[in-house]
Amino acid sequence: MTWFYLLSAGLLEVVWAIGLTYTGGFTRVLPGLITIAAMVASVWFLARALRPYRLGRYAVWTGIRAVGTAILGMTLFAEPATMARLFCIGMIVAGIFGLKAF
Repeated sequence: MTWFYLLSAGLLEVVWAIGLTYTGGFTRVLPGLITIAAMVASVWFLARALRPYRLGRYAVWTGIRAVGTAILGMTLFAEPATMARLFCIGMIVAGIFGLKAF
């Protein structure tokens, strides 16, 4: 269950990071509410995942957030998908799997 909480926290981090773009500086109500709800839910899931505290889990959460945000930035906001960026994303993913495995 811990890894479910961690994955949920990471995915919700991506939701609120992307959601910030749509809030218009929190002038748009619905995107603002969704973003705030995602923030609160992410912290709640992260707290659940870290209950048996392992610092490596926090690093996995950070990696999920970084990879998800970068990929959605490329797909939703036409950020460049250069080979260097894709390589770095691959390295983060490899690190996430390494932290999980060891």
